[in-house]
Amino acid sequence: MKIVIAGAGNVGTHLAKLLSVESQDIVLIDDCEERLGQMGSSFDLLTIQESPVSIDGLREAGTGSADLFVAVTPEESTNLISCQIAHSLGAKKTLARIDNGEYLNPKNMDFFHKTGIDSLIYPELLAAQEIVNGLKVSWIRQWWEFAGGLLVLMGIKIRLGAEILDKPLHELGPGQPFHIVAIMREGNTIIPSGNDMILAGDLVYFMTMKKEIRYIQRIAGKQQLPDVRDVIIMGGSRIAVRAAHLIPDHINLKIIESDMAQCHRLTELVDGRALIINGDGRDPSLLMSEGISHTEAFVALTDNSETNILACLAAKRFGVTKTIAEVENVDYINMAERLDIGTVINKKKIAASHIYQMMLDADVTNVKSLTFANADVAEFNVKEGARVTRCAVKDISLPRGVTIGGLIRNSQGLMVDGNTRIEPGDHVVVFCLEGMIKSVERYFN
Repeated sequence: MKIVIAGAGNVGTHLAKLLSVESQDIVLIDDCEERLGQMGSSFDLLTIQESPVSIDGLREAGTGSADLFVAVTPEESTNLISCQIAHSLGAKKTLARIDNGEYLNPKNMDFFHKTGIDSLIYPELLAAQEIVNGLKVSWIRQWWEFAGGLLVLMGIKIRLGAEILDKPLHELGPGQPFHIVAIMREGNTIIPSGNDMILAGDLVYFMTMKKEIRYIQRIAGKQQLPDVRDVIIMGGSRIAVRAAHLIPDHINLKIIESDMAQCHRLTELVDGRALIINGDGRDPSLLMSEGISHTEAFVALTDNSETNILACLAAKRFGVTKTIAEVENVDYINMAERLDIGTVINKKKIAASHIYQMMLDADVTNVKSLTFANADVAEFNVKEGARVTRCAVKDISLPRGVTIGGLIRNSQGLMVDGNTRIEPGDHVVVFCLEGMIKSVERYFN
């Protein structure tokens, strides 16, 4: 598959690295030599120093024969124009990064399709959605819903005292209303079998139904933790604004921003959905005066990863149950986990997961990257005659490092065991180690 990526910024380089590992034919184009940096020599891809809106530059990149053209420069207008040029040159699919939520309105999509733009992606909105999902339950690290919430994925840090500790998974009993699909332990990702055990300090990913959440809260030893009612966000970024509009009405929100001019803009942008405070979110006296000791969740969204990590550590010392940090430096993500930060948001990983979905040949509804674990999750729509429908799950012979977390059938979420038979029309949620989704999709075509 030939993929041309316009823009060697954070999202573009992360996506290029991800795809080059899979031996895709990748071309990265940018007009800045410094941004292209060592990409060409360090990864299996071609770099071209040209403007993403240069017709000659796009021709040189082979855009006319591209299966997918992705424009992810920081400039929205550049992305839209380069996708239109790429479409005219012959690219089969185009995707543009945007920063205007109005464009995502379904009634506007026909307009973009007619101009040669097949898909739009707004990383800040995606990040805000993940933050709001994380605030729904104070005791989880990550929360994702599939098929409108019929199945739920929860990443939970397991502490001493949890009743599921130190037992082989097969001893937890048959018919449990959950499936443990991945375990993150000391920087290593485990796709577990029945003989694996959960140890104190593990980050464990559960697949379940919403009605079983309280049961999992109990067995994970989290029943004493309160629901989220009060939230403080440090940093008035675009993510913060989007999160303010998505947070449920029953949650009280404060946004602390150090720049006075930005505070005035925020007051207009959030339209009364948050109290805007001018000050330094790292100032203990300010935090105390704003009730940090009675706040269930603290979200750090400045443009500095180190600041966000340290601010969350400080919030935990004040007794905050739930902390969320935007960490754009991928190298810091594992450090944040070791420091027990809580939930980590990374726009690069979020955006790359959504773009990656467009590359798959199978019918895929969702693709997500587990932030802390080197694993991905995908929701496949099962076609008639697909390989997974020919025998029971235990006889499918899925590759090592792959497990089926659950399925949706007739608008009902179901757990999966070895005797389950997958049927055409099912939506199946699959977990696998990073980079294995392409090897799994052949089972669902």
